[in-house]
Amino acid sequence: MIHIKIITVGKLKENYLRDACAEYEKRLKRYADVSMIELPDEAVKENASDAECNEAVKKEGQRILSKILEKDYCIGLFIDGRKLSSEAFSKEIDKLQTEGNSDVCFIIGGSNGLSSEVEKRCDKKISFSDMTFPHQLMRVILLEQIYRAFKIIKNEPYHK
Repeated sequence: MIHIKIITVGKLKENYLRDACAEYEKRLKRYADVSMIELPDEAVKENASDAECNEAVKKEGQRILSKILEKDYCIGLFIDGRKLSSEAFSKEIDKLQTEGNSDVCFIIGGSNGLSSEVEKRCDKKISFSDMTFPHQLMRVILLEQIYRAFKIIKNEPYHK
C-alpha cells in the first residue's frame, strides 16, 4: 500500500475544514496510508519586509525538510507548478505506485510559500490553479484530489 505523507505549514483553526480533512482521510484508508504532519508557521507581521518574509519561509523550510525522509518522493504545491487535470493527476499517482515509489510526500507551504531549499528537494512541482487559495483550504482540495485519483485509478464511480 502506498504511504502518502502531507506536510503542511500552519494549523487548521476552522472546524469545517478539520471535518472535511477527516472525512477524506477516512475515505482514503481503503487506498493509502495517509498521514498529516502539521508544522507551526512563523509569525510575520502584516507589513513585514521581503527580507522578513524570506527569513520566515526559510525557517519553515527547515522544519519541512526535517520531516522528509531520503526515500520520500516529494511533490510540492507551487504557484508556478505544473497544472494537471484530475485524470492526469491520477495517472501520476498510479505511475508512482507502478514504479515502486510507495512513500509519497506532498508539501503545502505557509502563506508566504515554500523556500528554495524545499523546492530543490521536490521531485515534482504542481499547481492546482492560477488562483490563490488559503493554505488551510488547500489541504481539503489536495485530499479530495488524492481521493478522486484513487477512484479514477480503481475505475470506481465518483469522478465525473
